[in-house]
Amino acid sequence: MTDFTVGDDHFRLDGKPVRLLSGALHYFRVHEEQWEHRLAMLAAMGLNCVETYVPWNLHEEREGVYRDVGALGRFLDAVERAGLWAVVRPGPYICAEWENGGLPVWVTGRFGRRVRTRDAGYRAVVERWFRELLPQVVRRQVDRGGPVILVQAENEYGSYGSDAVYLEWLAGLLRRCGVSVPLFTSDGPEDHMLTGGSVPGLLATANFGSGAREGFEVLRRHQPKGPLMCMEFWCGWFDHWGAEPVVRDAGQAAEALREILECGASVNIYMAHGGTNFAGWAGANRGGPVQDGEFQPTVTSYDYDAPVDEYGRATEKFHLFRKVLQEYAQGPLPALPPEPAGLAVPVRVELDGWAGLDGVLEALGDPEGPESGVAPTFEELGVGRGLVRYRVAVPGPRIPYPLTAAGLRDRAVVYVDGVRAGVLTEESVTLPEPVAGGAVVELWVESLGRVNYGPRLGEPKGITGGVLHERQYLHGVRARGLRLDAFEEAGAVAGVPFGPVPVASGERGLFRGTFTGAGTVGVGHAGLRLPGWTRGFVWVNGFCLGRYWSAGPQETLYVPGPVLREGVNEVWVLELEGAGGPSVELGPGVPVRSGTPGVVQP
Repeated sequence: MTDFTVGDDHFRLDGKPVRLLSGALHYFRVHEEQWEHRLAMLAAMGLNCVETYVPWNLHEEREGVYRDVGALGRFLDAVERAGLWAVVRPGPYICAEWENGGLPVWVTGRFGRRVRTRDAGYRAVVERWFRELLPQVVRRQVDRGGPVILVQAENEYGSYGSDAVYLEWLAGLLRRCGVSVPLFTSDGPEDHMLTGGSVPGLLATANFGSGAREGFEVLRRHQPKGPLMCMEFWCGWFDHWGAEPVVRDAGQAAEALREILECGASVNIYMAHGGTNFAGWAGANRGGPVQDGEFQPTVTSYDYDAPVDEYGRATEKFHLFRKVLQEYAQGPLPALPPEPAGLAVPVRVELDGWAGLDGVLEALGDPEGPESGVAPTFEELGVGRGLVRYRVAVPGPRIPYPLTAAGLRDRAVVYVDGVRAGVLTEESVTLPEPVAGGAVVELWVESLGRVNYGPRLGEPKGITGGVLHERQYLHGVRARGLRLDAFEEAGAVAGVPFGPVPVASGERGLFRGTFTGAGTVGVGHAGLRLPGWTRGFVWVNGFCLGRYWSAGPQETLYVPGPVLREGVNEVWVLELEGAGGPSVELGPGVPVRSGTPGVVQP
């Protein structure tokens, strides 16, 4: 039996000092058939460990309905086959630029500000989830012959709260569920964060992108003994829709990595390989010094400017990191696995079927609820990823007045008596033209991703403040949800009433087309572009690639090679604002940052 412990100065494996050279790779952001290749890339870079979060909402999107919890176990088995150790960060909150920080909508909708606290109801659902999840980890711990050497309690809690009772309870729950390897916490190297997020008896680690000596000095003030570890060395950064891509100089990042190692510390490179926010699971942030300002939704790509890019290829940063890590290796590093090949011949996919958004809603939407006095939120409707159609009548007769969607989150396409009247956002919630009495108003509201970090975590989506005509609230609202997971159900789209594609562009709805995939089997990837399209989601053979948006900076959606077929392939495009020409383009694909200088991340 292998014994992994936390010593006064080093991690120790069977009593011998060991340094963890880890890289973050999230199993849920990488197609399962590509895990082996990506893990081999991490080993070839010089790493001996891999770290992953676990998103609760992916596995229990609806209360009590568990979905593929065993994926974590299969990933840890792949880690073991790759000859690596594993660090598991099960949350229940993970941040990770993931929808709602990994917390299910039904949890934040029910408990609100009581999440991530000692609240008895919240603790009860966390315990139920952990008892479902943690057997995947427990049986694969290093002291039972598996790869798991560390497990995290919560995540960056000091950036959020100070409930020491909750943190100590959570650490105890992990132990009661059978976790026997060392537990740890991770926070920014600031006094208030380490004070709020640390737990007596647990290893505290720090997260930063540079300034290792200063960061570890702060950590040492709170933890005089124990191994030093940067649990998140931010070697790149993530992107937001409508903003410039963020990049980090490869040479500067390599020197920051070297500084960490020169301090004698262990490290987890975040991210070693970022992957993709498939199926609309990307989260969002709030701007401002305390993350309480402008809404900033995260793009589909999670390339992160990582050493291994979204397409699985080694970058300049990879080779510089490999050179640094080679100095700390116990022998020659493994050779790189073959680079994944892109689609050799570009394919133009003609879309020849179309159904309007109303028809899609009738076929795949939730049943319309009864009239309510106020507009229900997404949470009240049980809608996580997706959109909601709100319908309300403006009483008449009355003269035209401004119409406002107060507390709108996040984006609404508005129709008045069936005619498009405008697009509203959180920053602009009033229609530019007034609305007269006697009209019927429809607001198609989409969630662009829930906040995953800061005090606005768990904020509701939809029309959260009501629909107003002048200063008067409009009551008698009907709402109907269209959830993205409805498209995931086998055969669901077969019930959509497809007809010919409209001649004019600019329509909304679900578009369908096919292409023959001769010679595509076994390719590492493809990239899908939608020139002239506005905003929506794309599926290839029923696999949701994620959101596209003309706002940029992302222009190409990553298509995993295992999704493509030798024969006929089917493409669905759900356009929510205005379609371009009736076709999409498949090609070899390029990372989101390719050819763009972007904003430099320090």
